[in-house]
Amino acid sequence: MSWLRCSACKQDLGFGATHWVCSVSTCNRNNTNYKFCSVACWDSHVATLRHRDAWAVEARGPSREQWAREQADAPAPSPAPRPTAPTPMAASTPRPPAGDPPRRVVAAPPAPASTPAQLDLAPTEREILIVVSKMKKYSKDRSGMNCSDAVAEGLSDHVRAICDEAIRAAATDERKTVLDRDVPRLRR
Repeated sequence: MSWLRCSACKQDLGFGATHWVCSVSTCNRNNTNYKFCSVACWDSHVATLRHRDAWAVEARGPSREQWAREQADAPAPSPAPRPTAPTPMAASTPRPPAGDPPRRVVAAPPAPASTPAQLDLAPTEREILIVVSKMKKYSKDRSGMNCSDAVAEGLSDHVRAICDEAIRAAATDERKTVLDRDVPRLRR
C-alpha cells in the first residue's frame, strides 16, 4: 500500500519509504506537492520546469498512522463558488433564450494601419533615447574628446526619425513587427 505516487513516473511511494522533494518552494506547496521516487525522476522534473538553482532533498514518507492523522486533520475541500446572478440587461438588448448564460459583448479592436499614409506617428514625449554615459564614453575612447549633454537630444531626434522610418517600412509590408531589415542603412 502507498501514501502517494511519484510525480514523474507515477510509481507508488510506500509508507515510511525514502523519497526526494524539490528544493524550490513553489514545488512544495499544497497545490503542487511534488514527490519523486528517485533523483532521476526529480531531474526530469527540473528539466521540465527549468529551475536555475535547485537540488533534490531526501525525505521519508509518513507512517500509516501519521498519514491517517493528517488526512483526518485536513479541512474538507470547500464547494465550488456559486455563480452570481447576471446583471440586469438594458431593455433594448435582446435576451438570450432561457437556460443560456448571458453573452458578453466585446468591442472589436481598431483595424491596423495598413498603409504608411494611414499610419499616425504623432510625436511622443521628448525624452532622451540615448544612454548618455555610454555615448560620452564612446566619444572619449574614440577621439579623446568630451561630449556635451545637449548632444543626447540631437541624437535622440535622429533615433526617433530612424524608428519612424522603420515603422513605416513594417506597415508597408503589413507587419506588426519592426525587423532589422526595416531600419534604413547607415550612409557613410
